[in-house]
Amino acid sequence: MKIGMLTGGGDCPGLNAVIRAVVRKGIFTYEDEFIGFMEGWRGVIEDKSMPLNLDAVGGILPRGGTILRTSRTNPSKRPDGIDRCLSTLEKNQIDALIAIGGDDTLSVAQKLHERGAKVIGVPKTIDNDLGGTDYTFGFDTACNIVCEALDRVHTTAEAHNRVMVVEVMGRDAGWIALYSGIAGGADVILIPERPFDVDKVADSIRQRHERGRYFSIVVVAEGAKFSSEPGQGSPVLQDMGKDEFGHVKLGGIANILAREIEKRTKYETRAVVLGHIQRGGSPSAFDRVLATRYGLGAIDMVHRGEFGCMAALRSNKIVSIPLLEAISRNRTVDSEMIQIVDGLFQKVNDRETV
Repeated sequence: MKIGMLTGGGDCPGLNAVIRAVVRKGIFTYEDEFIGFMEGWRGVIEDKSMPLNLDAVGGILPRGGTILRTSRTNPSKRPDGIDRCLSTLEKNQIDALIAIGGDDTLSVAQKLHERGAKVIGVPKTIDNDLGGTDYTFGFDTACNIVCEALDRVHTTAEAHNRVMVVEVMGRDAGWIALYSGIAGGADVILIPERPFDVDKVADSIRQRHERGRYFSIVVVAEGAKFSSEPGQGSPVLQDMGKDEFGHVKLGGIANILAREIEKRTKYETRAVVLGHIQRGGSPSAFDRVLATRYGLGAIDMVHRGEFGCMAALRSNKIVSIPLLEAISRNRTVDSEMIQIVDGLFQKVNDRETV
């Protein structure tokens, strides 16, 4: 078979491991031929590609980013975008397409599937918030990077008796903030699932300092929401418009929160925004293995004819689920996970939170 492959949306560690696994098993086991479309769906619209053979994927396992590059291109927002994608697949005699991405990338894959294209999805989101799968690759690496940063922030915070507010990724789900905050010994963790009261955050920090701990670490997800009432609030937005999938560009909550904490407590407070550092660098061992398993699962799904489906991790097994199930909802932090850490933190709103 001749198989196309693309990586869409934001990059994350492990993308190259998926590409490598698909190509190696496809060639060794099925004698497939591969081409990679460049820069996500843009490459399919514009028919920009590169050959993917054993030489092309040699040595890429430990590399971050993606050799196919990526973009947030949405064919549905382009004139005849979906038709142009279908035309490119037909022109290149593509028997199947493997799309590696999050809900935006996979929503386009679903539209192509509905138009008759043979498409397989591989889940990719650093936020770990894609429905239908237990874990996405890149998440573990991001948590390790944040945890290391928190270890470093601890020392300078203690030296200066400061409050440090560390902003991490997490638009709609607080998995990175929760996991890295627990592992990094944060004193307050703020996630999108639970709007928080800034006065209660300040009170929590003040009580900690009164107990003789003269520094504090606050981890906040970029999509966390201020609220004076439980369940209300909205995320802090950058004045930078939206991407092609309609997502507003978040960011800046750490700076605002740091200012509000300092105003209420009179403690010197600084903000640290980790940003794209979380996406960069070599994937962890866990993510290399998980991404490889996804790639192997995807090429097997192609040859089983399971089109319109996505490879998913469930109970530590790679299974096939419908694309519609994966893109129908975000996987947010559940109450059970929050309850695990209830004993570690004080409440910062009127509901159980972290």
